[in-house]
Amino acid sequence: MRKGNMKLSIPKMQLAMANSCMSMGELAVKSGVTETSIRRIKNCQMQPRPKTIGKIAKALNIKVEDLIDVGDAE
Repeated sequence: MRKGNMKLSIPKMQLAMANSCMSMGELAVKSGVTETSIRRIKNCQMQPRPKTIGKIAKALNIKVEDLIDVGDAE
């Protein structure tokens, strides 16, 4: 995967949230990302920056790679 080609997989994020029994509000508090941003990410209204993906992964206790969709990698 090339730099700048990182795309968050919404289904993987939702699965990780379910595995952690975590709501969007809880994820927002734990990650330091606003609930509005998490909602916009989940609804495909915005693509998060790599730093934001890192914060979400850390809050969910998973690797960034576990949240990334590699299907579109060039």
